[in-house]
Amino acid sequence: MIEMEINKVLGQMRALSAEIQAPGAAQPAAGVDFGDLLRRSIEQVNEQQSAASSLLTRFEGGAQDVSVAEVMISMQKASLSFQAMNEVRNRLVEAYQQIMNMPI
Repeated sequence: MIEMEINKVLGQMRALSAEIQAPGAAQPAAGVDFGDLLRRSIEQVNEQQSAASSLLTRFEGGAQDVSVAEVMISMQKASLSFQAMNEVRNRLVEAYQQIMNMPI
């Protein structure tokens, strides 16, 4: 059973790696609203945190189909996405402050 979970995690890692390495995938298409892109990103982070919390609650409740490894991986994914979102926010605030400090 643990081997199947490891294979599942490896498959997810490979899929994420393929998405990252896809040419032009990191650049949004022309005409995409920045506010909409930011809102969707925040919603995705929120969904990951909600899913991790739900998985943790199920594990704590004694669900047999949830393992410790799944819970820990889900929690780490949610934490990492939250940290990345905080970095984006910090960079946006820094850019805003630099623009506001520019002489007219």
